[in-house]
Amino acid sequence: MLKSEKKIALVELMKTVCNVFEISAGKISNLLDKWDVCAGAPAYTVGGIYTSWGWTDWTAGFFLGMPLLFYDYSGERNFLLTAKTKIFNTMSPRLTHVGTHDHGFNVVSTYGTLLRLMREGRMEYEEFERNYVELALKVSGAVQALRWMSLSESLGYIYSFCGKHSLFVDTIRSLRSLALAYQLGHVLITDGDKKVNLLGRLLQHAESTALYNVYFGTGRDLYDVRGRVSQEAIFDIESKTFRCPSTQQGYSPYSTWMRGLAWALCGFAEELEFLQGITSPELLEWGGKEKILDRFVQVAEATADFYIANTPTDGIPYWDTGAPGLVKIGNFLDCPADPFNDFEPVDSSAAAIAAQGLVRLGTYLLGRRNEKGEDYLRAGLTIARNIFSEPYLSTDMNHEGLLLHSVYHRPKGWGYMRPGEKPPVGESSMWGDYHALELALLIYRISAGKTYLCFFHRNDV
Repeated sequence: MLKSEKKIALVELMKTVCNVFEISAGKISNLLDKWDVCAGAPAYTVGGIYTSWGWTDWTAGFFLGMPLLFYDYSGERNFLLTAKTKIFNTMSPRLTHVGTHDHGFNVVSTYGTLLRLMREGRMEYEEFERNYVELALKVSGAVQALRWMSLSESLGYIYSFCGKHSLFVDTIRSLRSLALAYQLGHVLITDGDKKVNLLGRLLQHAESTALYNVYFGTGRDLYDVRGRVSQEAIFDIESKTFRCPSTQQGYSPYSTWMRGLAWALCGFAEELEFLQGITSPELLEWGGKEKILDRFVQVAEATADFYIANTPTDGIPYWDTGAPGLVKIGNFLDCPADPFNDFEPVDSSAAAIAAQGLVRLGTYLLGRRNEKGEDYLRAGLTIARNIFSEPYLSTDMNHEGLLLHSVYHRPKGWGYMRPGEKPPVGESSMWGDYHALELALLIYRISAGKTYLCFFHRNDV
């Protein structure tokens, strides 16, 4: 299991974070110069060179979001101007992409970050640019909410690109699109001019995810272990009843695909921060503020505890807890992860996502004087320190990736394997690189005493 450092000096971690940004600068610039998003967004590296491959167009926001994160850290305006130009010129079709559940990835990572920088006074802008960015976020949130499968008057979910029967745990972090649209005062209007509350859909989707994708050790089935996550929940769309757990990218519905768990941990922790700033009257219809916050804490803590218990000592997980080759590695939870083993790949991208979730959950709980927050915060910082150093941080400027040893879709074999290699090793993913940089920026802001990094507008900003 993860062994957190008793004390991690933020000063030392600050040096590590600054090194991450310094290394990322050239890599981001090179990709911006060579890549045309209109031809497809970069997804993962093949022999150290990014290639475009995926089910849906879900990584463009990470690609164009990275230079914005670097600008946030460095203040180097060329990164901002290049990213903004490319976003305005290429990302608009994704605002009305009705075929995906990934609006929070594509749109919030780009238009959402631009709005955040505007609100924080971190960039100059014309009024029409801010109006355009806000409209983009309103449209995206409404389109995301339109992919709706109703289970009852009080329960439903944003269905995945697989169809109305499919609830993906990944979507929990795309709820940011609904949150921002709601914060901007937007509503979805459907047939008969019916106004749909976007906050309500956010809360209903989160509850459906908690009920059907996350386990709490209550005997739901023989594999009900608290904090375990199934990537997909399958429903009968006619009877509106739950049928079974499933997975697309994991090994089994009854094991845990660790990146899916990381999405849940990060998503629930981040939405906790958002909901904390929502007034009590706005939440009365859905059970009241304290009840909702307690539920989100329950889910976030369960997934966090499972992650900590089922990850090697350095906090970098193997891609799935049930991966069949793990038994050949031996006591893999009692030592650091070995990305160069002959049996199963690790997934550093899951570590970057989970680390951010742990930092956010820990910070939230400490703000409520909950001592467990310190444990989660130290766990997140420990993981960050480990992935921000070799063999995970790519210091080779000929390698286009930033975070090494990330894996995409293991069952489909989407991951480059060099001749003679068994599991994929030494490659990067756009979501891994983005979340590593986002994690670095979060830690940098905390360490430097700057405004806490969040996707939404805080009243204290």
